[in-house]
Amino acid sequence: MDHSPATPGRTRLDSYVDRYATRTAGMTASEIRALFSVASRPEVVSLAGGMPNISGLPLDVVGGAVGELVAEHGATALQYGSGQGVPELREQICEVMALEGITAHPDDVVVTVGSQQAVDLVTRIFCDPGDVVICEAPSYVGALGVFKSFECDVVHAEMDADGLRPDALRAAIASVQASGRRIKFLYTIPNFHNPAGVTMSAERRPEILAICREAGVLVLEDNPYGLLGFDEPPMRALRADEAEGVIYLGSFSKTFAPGFRVGWALAPHAVREKLVLAQESATLCPPSFSQMAVSSYLRGHDWQGQVKSFREMYRERRDAMVDALEDLMPPGCSWNVPAGGFYVWLTVPPGIDTKAMLPRAVTARVAYVPGTAFFADGFGTTAMRLSFCYPTPERIREGVRRLAGVLEEEMELRATFGAAGTHETSLPRSRYDAPGSDLT
Repeated sequence: MDHSPATPGRTRLDSYVDRYATRTAGMTASEIRALFSVASRPEVVSLAGGMPNISGLPLDVVGGAVGELVAEHGATALQYGSGQGVPELREQICEVMALEGITAHPDDVVVTVGSQQAVDLVTRIFCDPGDVVICEAPSYVGALGVFKSFECDVVHAEMDADGLRPDALRAAIASVQASGRRIKFLYTIPNFHNPAGVTMSAERRPEILAICREAGVLVLEDNPYGLLGFDEPPMRALRADEAEGVIYLGSFSKTFAPGFRVGWALAPHAVREKLVLAQESATLCPPSFSQMAVSSYLRGHDWQGQVKSFREMYRERRDAMVDALEDLMPPGCSWNVPAGGFYVWLTVPPGIDTKAMLPRAVTARVAYVPGTAFFADGFGTTAMRLSFCYPTPERIREGVRRLAGVLEEEMELRATFGAAGTHETSLPRSRYDAPGSDLT
């Protein structure tokens, strides 16, 4: 194998660069993963990563269930399993989805390695290079990474305080169809959106489904936060009212523990078959041990009571963040108050570039995710995602205090020196992140 440098006297950083598939050009590290090494330092208050807080999980109960599983069913749990997933767990998943109005059969559930893998498998079986996926603006960075890796074109449709706007969806569909491109599906996070924190209203959901039905557009409903509402019962899922036109994705990462990496897809029968084949090609089968451990937990523990305790914990942290923002943020900043989930979407004054400002924030020992991470088109420069799920309320307030100080310094520099005094980039500002926009 020839590893010779391309230029005499110079060595390539990657001698395989000319051999990779074209699609690897879309494989880049997300801005969140790039923050992990810094945000994990104890002196840094991380408002960046959406790590579930499992401190309230009864680890003795979980440990007992795992020990019992190995002692009594280890020969099965530690062996290869079905590419579709453990039958008992699929039955229990149907019971979980029933809380959101979904009537489903276990045969149409495919267990995956977290819902992230479900996004990957759905994209794998539906999308060719150049196909279009419509996503909310902003959208989940992990899904955008999947779509980019499969060489899809992402077209954003704006949201407001009630979620995805029907008029924006219609306009996006019409624009793509007029260009002659194919729309493979709409990717939406209807409940406690990551990163925007908003929830699609009950009144809007039938209209969104009708628009997609009329246009022949499949809906990919990603719902990892649906049971984590702070004040109201779970919203009725899109899939509850549209069995054939919606693929529903769920996960135990937010309502149990992310380390087990157990998620699922509920799909129409024909699609399910393709998902199982794609799963077998990718992993042969999802891990039996993780599935059986989750199943044992669901069977032997008050898991709904545990979810209730998680909701109360996250509500306390949400309140701590909102109170701190109200008390400490400089004028010109705005934010939403999420009714559940993990995230607040913060908009800063015009001219402040949150991505360029991040090094200063890290120096001040606070981390966040710049808004640009959640757009496929470079927008989001004056927005950021703040996560309240993991730090204690006291740490949240301290993190917001540090962040407010950094913002005040940036605003003073801009007032003194103009654009030259900031780290502003040439990226355009967007209606998606403008102060006073519908998201704030």
